[in-house]
Amino acid sequence: MRLNFVCVVTTAALLPVLGAAQPTNKPANTASVKRTADGHADLSGVWAFGIDLPPGGLKSEVNGAVAIKTVDQSARRPAKTAVPGAMPFTATPSYKPEYLAKVKDLSDHESKTDEVFYCGKPGIPRIGSPRKIVQTPGEVIFFYEDISGDPYRIIPTDGRPHRANGNPSYYGDSVGHWEGDTLVVDVTNFVDSTWFGEDGYFHSDAMHVTERLWRNGENLAYQFTVDDPKVLTAAWTAPPRVIKPSNDPLEESPRCAETDGSRLTNNDHHGQR
Repeated sequence: MRLNFVCVVTTAALLPVLGAAQPTNKPANTASVKRTADGHADLSGVWAFGIDLPPGGLKSEVNGAVAIKTVDQSARRPAKTAVPGAMPFTATPSYKPEYLAKVKDLSDHESKTDEVFYCGKPGIPRIGSPRKIVQTPGEVIFFYEDISGDPYRIIPTDGRPHRANGNPSYYGDSVGHWEGDTLVVDVTNFVDSTWFGEDGYFHSDAMHVTERLWRNGENLAYQFTVDDPKVLTAAWTAPPRVIKPSNDPLEESPRCAETDGSRLTNNDHHGQR
């Protein structure tokens, strides 16, 4: 079987989302929330892909028969309607004036400046929501599928603090706790080479990320806040996302082998996330 991407990238698709759903202070309806034995909301399950698959669909050819499958990208896009339990948000982060030119330059030349284009790890929160969640008393495990590798995160929820002597990493050091039926994941200790968003959103080694996950009916709601006092004027809370349950099994990602960078003749965005 041969798989090919059918991708049509437009400038509009790469601009920050300005028409996202408005924030709501209305709490999520918890009456019918499925719960684990310890009483917490059960977030376990397999969830739709968060990676930004080609907007034109996936083309497959098997024994000469061609089929194109429409790709649902909603897991990677802001929710179109208000999400109960979501925090107030803005469409884009606010950088300090001295860094605005850098952000624009990184975004304008994304296919040359973005490590993800060259098989780099996207890091947190750029990788988005997990593909699979395994929830146990005392810890939650996130599994991902990503072309740069298939990372996982083991997030303790037993009250322990961040590791005192951990090495900086792409996915940081995570500890979690529950606020009602919302899992709150506090992430620190990052390397400073990743972006936290698509449009040149670089950060420093002081970045602090807070992820929030909760049930929205049968779906999973995901929202994050990025705080980086070295480069941002204020903490940025992104629009919430709603991720549908999935029956697609997790599969090992193929080896990432970037061969197009040397052939680039313009500044087109890669549009792969």
